[in-house]
Formats: sequence, C-alpha cells, structure tokens
Amino acid sequence: MIDNHQKNIATCIHLSTFSRFIFPFGNFIAPVILWITNKDKSQFIDVHGKEAINFQLSILLYTVIIGLITVPFFIFNIFNGLDFINFNLLEHIEINISKPSPLLYLGGALAGLAVLGFIIELALIVNASLKAKDGELFRYPLNIHFIK
Repeated sequence: MIDNHQKNIATCIHLSTFSRFIFPFGNFIAPVILWITNKDKSQFIDVHGKEAINFQLSILLYTVIIGLITVPFFIFNIFNGLDFINFNLLEHIEINISKPSPLLYLGGALAGLAVLGFIIELALIVNASLKAKDGELFRYPLNIHFIK
C-alpha cells in the first residue's frame, strides 16, 4: 500500500527538476539526491525517481542534438550574409532584411522546436507530479531508460 509520505516524496522528485532555475544542473542533482536517499523505502519512489532522472537525461540528449543541428545554420548564415548591414562612416547605417537566407528560416524553425520542446517538458513534469501525488505510475513519452 502506498502511503502519503511515499506519494509526497515521489511528487517532490519530479518537482525537484525545476531546481535548475535556481542553480545549474539542479534538474539532475536534486532528483538524484532525493531518489538515492529514498529509493530503498518503496518501489513506488524508486520507479518515479528513475523516470524523472531518465527523462532529464533524455531531454539533455535531445537538446544537445537539436543544438548541434541548429548552430551551424546560424553560423553559415552569419558568414554568408554579412552584406545585410552596411556601415558608411557614421553617415548612415543601412539594414537590408528583404532577403534573409533560407538557412536562417531552417535554424529558426529548429530553435522554435526547442522552445516547444521546453514547454512540453514543463507540462509533462507537472503531469508526472500530479500522477505521483495521486499514487499512479507515470511514464514519460520518448524517455530513454539510462537507469533501469
């Protein structure tokens, strides 16, 4: 039987991933500490802890992949299209944005995908926390199980 204490700990493990907004790598450190100190108390806590940590590692991997794909598009656009700003010795500065590079559109789309992924991540963490509070198991979608 899952008691309220176990539900609260599982909920805190999921919500502790928001600690990244307070200190760097908090989304890894806080859930790992909570999971390690409480995983032997309950199978329910163990499963939720592994899910939360695996999800954060999966998100990190997906972010790195999208970042590695996105950055070259912006770099190629910067070095290829330097003629869209013209400086003429303080007489006038002219910005021509009538024909941006298609690479800029593709890079912007990938950056938009990253922002959308961030919003979905926040919604999934909140949903997992609510499921844990209700005593239910939650499986994150597209989660790679690094810790089994």
